[in-house]
Amino acid sequence: MPIPAGLTEDEDVRAMLRGSQLRKIRSHTWQKERLYQLQEDGLSVWFQRRFRHAPSRHIFLVQHIEAVRQGHQSEGLRRFGASFPPARCLTITFRGRRKNLDLVARSAEEAQCWARGLDKLRVRLEAMSQRERLDQYPSWDPATCPGPGADSNQDSKMSFKEIKSLLCMVNVDMNDMYAYRLFKECDRSGDERLEGTEIEEFVRRLLKRPELEELFCKFSGEDHVLSAPELLEFLEAQGEAGATLAHARQLIQTYELHETAKHHELMTLDGFMMYLLSPEGAALDPAHTCVFQDMGQPLTHYFISSSHNTYLTDSQIGGLSSTEAYVRAFAQGCRCVELDCWEGPGGEPVIYHGHTLTSKILFRDVVQAVRDHAFKLSPYPVILSLENHCGLEQQAVMAHHLRTILGDMLVTEALGAQDPKELPSPEQLKGRVLVKGKKLPGSWGEDGRPVSDREEEEDGEAVGAAQRRTPSQSGSQAGQISPELSALAVYCCATRLQTLPPSPGPAQPCQVSSLSERKARKFLREAGNSFVRHSACQLTRVYPLGLRVNSANYSPQEMWNAGCQLVALNFQTPGYEMDLNTGRFLVNGRCGYVLKPPCLRQLDTAFDPGCPGPPNTTLTIQVLTAQQLPKLNAEKPSSIVDPLVRVEIHGVPADCAQKETSHVLNNGFNPSWGQTLRFLLRAPELALVRFVVEDYDATSPNDFVGQFTLPLSSLQQGYRHIHLLSKDGAPLSPATLFVHVCVQQS
Repeated sequence: MPIPAGLTEDEDVRAMLRGSQLRKIRSHTWQKERLYQLQEDGLSVWFQRRFRHAPSRHIFLVQHIEAVRQGHQSEGLRRFGASFPPARCLTITFRGRRKNLDLVARSAEEAQCWARGLDKLRVRLEAMSQRERLDQYPSWDPATCPGPGADSNQDSKMSFKEIKSLLCMVNVDMNDMYAYRLFKECDRSGDERLEGTEIEEFVRRLLKRPELEELFCKFSGEDHVLSAPELLEFLEAQGEAGATLAHARQLIQTYELHETAKHHELMTLDGFMMYLLSPEGAALDPAHTCVFQDMGQPLTHYFISSSHNTYLTDSQIGGLSSTEAYVRAFAQGCRCVELDCWEGPGGEPVIYHGHTLTSKILFRDVVQAVRDHAFKLSPYPVILSLENHCGLEQQAVMAHHLRTILGDMLVTEALGAQDPKELPSPEQLKGRVLVKGKKLPGSWGEDGRPVSDREEEEDGEAVGAAQRRTPSQSGSQAGQISPELSALAVYCCATRLQTLPPSPGPAQPCQVSSLSERKARKFLREAGNSFVRHSACQLTRVYPLGLRVNSANYSPQEMWNAGCQLVALNFQTPGYEMDLNTGRFLVNGRCGYVLKPPCLRQLDTAFDPGCPGPPNTTLTIQVLTAQQLPKLNAEKPSSIVDPLVRVEIHGVPADCAQKETSHVLNNGFNPSWGQTLRFLLRAPELALVRFVVEDYDATSPNDFVGQFTLPLSSLQQGYRHIHLLSKDGAPLSPATLFVHVCVQQS
């Protein structure tokens, strides 16, 4: 699919098509020039590199770009590119775990050209219809194919053998007789070769969606077009109670491709398919993609996206610490980040995972990253969770950096009453940074000792307290806090929670308890309702056991069930746990704050996640088809997936369940199931639904293909497409599932 006409005349895009020699920066010594060139499809960028004197060409996809930053705005360029003028520097950051691409252009104009051009292409890609993405799918993918398409002799014509290679490339093992019949029907010239429009017709017929055609005919009648009233009838059958005739007309004007049909307020099959593949036809309620919840309630009433060991990019034993990890966390909507603060050389505190081989970064550099990136995605408050291992002098330095770098962003005093009855709201704290740490004087634990904000010392799961102290913390300074740092703990004062009383005492909204996952599970098991009540009136933070040396995660769902607001995960570690976190905070504009259900906000609630009551909701999901699932082994043309679909429910223990379809042999392009999965739920307001596609294997564990997770309360009913994500959260467009969803209350 070529670049749209509106962009072909754009000077920036044309310059990118010609290509540029850009210097890639990795270190002081590794700095090499590469040719970077936008491809004709406008979806990918080639770059050239050499291995043992042989040129090698690779690509990155525009859809995988998270952001383009100009100047010395990455840690890599600040450290290794300082000798180059900022105007010539740019950083491309990617979704998922792919490393940043730090580049230096030969001129400021060239750097700006690439930054502007990539932004234009990203905007275009976001606006591109799903049908356009589908149409470009079977074309040559330079990342996986050795030559243009499957055209082995590059004569712009394709034999049946070459067509079969094309089918393998797009992940379908089609029956030879059916494929040859389709080939012959498209071979208008009769020369046993397809070319030009014949190849386009073959692809178009391959893309046919019989299940959508059947659904369309059910509502369109004999004239095979949908009038606005007929489209309204379909919307009502979908369960869209608020649908109106005006809305049906608006959908026709938005998604219909044919001007004549649009003029007569009619929708053809093409327009119907475009609508169902659009965000409005997707599983996620489009109204929930913006901030739609009440943001004026106390902070305690929200789940807050939270990170553990935020500074790490990999393992907590020997991984790299980087300010870029904070930037990535903020780009994923994280609102609570952790800073492990230790004594550093030259009087400057550093951040790293103490007593390990992880690298160290300056505390002040992290604070600068907070200032520059914390509010780019979300305007709502950020909490800095300090794990303080510094002596009094460097604590004072920490306080100085926080005040001078953050300035008015930093909350240094209460907004109103000095002894508030409840915390301020996210709305009141827009653009502000809160410090979570130890407070003096009068900050005493239940056992009469000063409260520490060092998590591992509280619960003793990682390393003993004596081993973790620095020399400056021995003797009288152990566990002390400087007045300068203490003054910054305004609304998030660290406090120890050893036991849960049967009934809550006086409200202490400014206290925050940090619990290991083990202690949180113990409270859930022994006093579920008391734990819920505790988290209804003050913030609770949960973090992974220190014994998880590989930076693995626990399931956040069980902690959300208890109303814990700050459920901290290792954002650098992909897996189903991070899928759940992404799904939980996918809604409400991805702002990092999601309002808890009423049963978790009421101070006198009787809710206990272990005893949620009888089932009151039935979720029925009919798994119909999938479209263009990615190949798992691009190097092996004969490798075709055998897909199955699993639907998982993550909620209170009684609701947790998973069911799956059978597998379809040798078809990742358009597999069909038509199987129904049914779930009974007791606490639907807490449930997350996770759709997973796997490649079936009879002799070993199935391979992951893609997934999508969202709250049940944001799942639209009716016929919906699920737009799949990769293991690290990048879009797998145009890979989708097509399902029918029904939610019934008893």
